[in-house]
Amino acid sequence: MSEQISKRTRKDIEADITAKAWKDDVYKQELFSNSKAVIEREFSVQLPAEMSVQVLEENPNTLYFVLPVRPNSPKELTEEELEAVAGGEINIPGFGDIYNAGKDFGDTIYDSIF
Repeated sequence: MSEQISKRTRKDIEADITAKAWKDDVYKQELFSNSKAVIEREFSVQLPAEMSVQVLEENPNTLYFVLPVRPNSPKELTEEELEAVAGGEINIPGFGDIYNAGKDFGDTIYDSIF
């Protein structure tokens, strides 16, 4: 009989981080002072060097609402670009950089979890 392993969702991991921060002041301070390293460790991911992570704590007078990065919307191609793609070649200036850097934090996390 094979054992089914349940995968933790982003919400599960975020709940774990919150619970740890509420229980452990040292962990909470590390979360504020070294946010990126803690998030990488907790989500088992390596984030790009240029990506920053900011952890904020709500209080009774401030509510934070995070608006996620808009998913990559397709760029309209020029006639020349369409011809290049149709010919089996894609050579759009900056496309590789945009593609590689375009993943938002959520995509990175979900890719590593699933």
